[in-house]
Amino acid sequence: MRHRERAIEVSGLWRRYGPKGEGGFDAVRGLDFTVERGELFALLGTNGAGKTSTVELLEGLERPSRGTVRVLGHDPFGERRTVRPRIGIMLQEGGFPADLSVRETARMWAGITTDPRDIGETLDLVGLGRREEVRIKQLSGGERRRLDLALALLGHPEVLFLDEPTTGMDPEGRRDTWRLVRELRAQGTTVVLTTHYLDEAEELADRLAIMREGRVVVTGTPAEVTAARPSRIRFDLPEGVPPARLPLSVPAAVDGRRVEVRTDRLQEALTELLLWARREELTLQGLDARSATLEEAFLEIARGGPGADAPDGHEHAEVGA
Repeated sequence: MRHRERAIEVSGLWRRYGPKGEGGFDAVRGLDFTVERGELFALLGTNGAGKTSTVELLEGLERPSRGTVRVLGHDPFGERRTVRPRIGIMLQEGGFPADLSVRETARMWAGITTDPRDIGETLDLVGLGRREEVRIKQLSGGERRRLDLALALLGHPEVLFLDEPTTGMDPEGRRDTWRLVRELRAQGTTVVLTTHYLDEAEELADRLAIMREGRVVVTGTPAEVTAARPSRIRFDLPEGVPPARLPLSVPAAVDGRRVEVRTDRLQEALTELLLWARREELTLQGLDARSATLEEAFLEIARGGPGADAPDGHEHAEVGA
């Protein structure tokens, strides 16, 4: 990606909890990454990987132990008055008074927001226009997430932080939220997304970073990250056909009759298998061939598989660079 104006710049970022030495813990360990204006950047990782600590530093809620963060060219902690009116934050849980209505909550939030959007318009954006008189305690979990998103959008943010935005939503709510996020990005809003739904990241992200043990271990587009992992072919070996009859150039793992081939050349390997099956007059039952998914790449990295170990300091692998 050619560098446009950067919305976020992170350099040598550390976040330590507790004292120096064995009594403390480094949750974030030397991160380097950038987010371009108008880009949707997904930050992924298992629980404890350091995502929340990283996002808190980006939002200006905490001061880095070491390193620098710049959001829209400013220190989000030291220059909070400058940065805060230009960003929107959707936390995992809003924690609003249960007896307030949706509209009352939005009006309260608008009262502390610089140049807020029209409340009715914002509630309509997230699909809560017909629920504005309902009390918070009567909302479903998915509706509460919609309200959290509405409040994050009230200030026309240039940078929008979304922390698990579709948790608790039904499939329709998720799709509606995805559509809205795409529209915001198309209008120039920069979005930083954290999510445990890997299909969500694969669907929405322009680029992503996967964290492990406080470090970013791989960055790239979803396609680049998955392309760096092997594709797979699975099928059932026909009765009476020993594994030794499989084409020798196609390495395979056999478990009973189930065969799995992992390969970096999916088309060639599949073609070879199909031509072999035709020559041998065999039917490969349960045949399934597919490229690696983001979920597979994520799990491999999370479990410490190949390519999962970032070196000490703040280097990481940038796929497709």
